[in-house]
Amino acid sequence: MTREARERDVQCAIAQAASVIGDWWSLLIVRETARGHRRFEELLRELGISRKILTERLRHLVGHGVLERRPYQSGPVRHEYALTDVGWALAPVLISMQDWGDRWLAGDGTLTGIAMPGTAEARRVHALVGTPIPAPLQLESSTGLVDVVDGPTVLFTYPATGVPSPLPPGWSEVPGAKGCTLENRLFKEMEPAFTGDGIAIRGVSTQRPDEQAVFAEMEGIPFPLLSDTELRLAAALRLPTFRSGQLVRLKRSILVVDELRVVRHAIFPVLDIPAGVTEAHELARALTPS
Repeated sequence: MTREARERDVQCAIAQAASVIGDWWSLLIVRETARGHRRFEELLRELGISRKILTERLRHLVGHGVLERRPYQSGPVRHEYALTDVGWALAPVLISMQDWGDRWLAGDGTLTGIAMPGTAEARRVHALVGTPIPAPLQLESSTGLVDVVDGPTVLFTYPATGVPSPLPPGWSEVPGAKGCTLENRLFKEMEPAFTGDGIAIRGVSTQRPDEQAVFAEMEGIPFPLLSDTELRLAAALRLPTFRSGQLVRLKRSILVVDELRVVRHAIFPVLDIPAGVTEAHELARALTPS
C-alpha cells in the first residue's frame, strides 16, 4: 500500500517522493506508461496485477499529478493513462534504477559501455523486436522537436562525441565508449544509399542539442541528431546505459523500425561499428518496397 509521509518527514523531499512513487506497483506503472502501455487492460496484462490494486494505484498517481486520464473512446467513454510532465520527470529515476540493476545485480559491477550477447541488457533490447515505439515520441534536435521515427527508420544510439565538449577522464578505458564520431561518419557516408531506399536515419545521444548542433555542423551530418537529455527515449525502450562523467550515456545500439513504428530488427551489442552500419542498411532496405 502507498503511505503518506510522516509528520517528521514533511521537510524531507526523499520521503515526500517515496510517498508518491515509492510503492513497487506505482513505479512499475510509471515504467509501463513510459513504454506506451496506457490502457487499463494493457497494464493488467503487462504487470500481472489485480484489478483492485491497479485501480487504487492509478487513482493515487492521477491524484498526485503523475498521470492524467485521457478519453480514447466514446459510447461508452473509456480512458487511458498518460504521463504528465511531472510523470516524465521520473524517467531519469527509472533509468538510474535500471542502470544500477544492470551493473550491480545482473552484472559484476564493471563500468562498461557494451553488453555481451545473452545478458539481461541484450535480451531486453532484442525483446523490442515486434513492439511499437510509442507515438508521439519527440526529442530536441538542432532544428527543434523531431519525432524519433519518420517512416522506415534506422535509429542508432551512441554514448557521446568528443566535439565540442571534451570527453570525461578515463573515457577511452571504458569498453564500448569510443567510436561515436566514426559511427556518425559511416552513417553520413551511407546516407545517400539510405535516402535512395526511402529510409530515414536518426542518431541519438544524451548530449545537449547545442553540442550536437556544433558536431553536426563540423562533420556535415545530413540527418537529425536527437538529444535524449531527459531520458524519455531511454525510458520508453528501456535502453541500456552506463554512467561516465556524472552523466548517463546510452550504450551503442541500432534499431530498424518500419513505417508503422514497429521495431523489426535490433543490433545489440554493436561490437563491429562498420559491420553494424552495413547490416542496418541491408535490414532496412528489405523492409521497403523494391
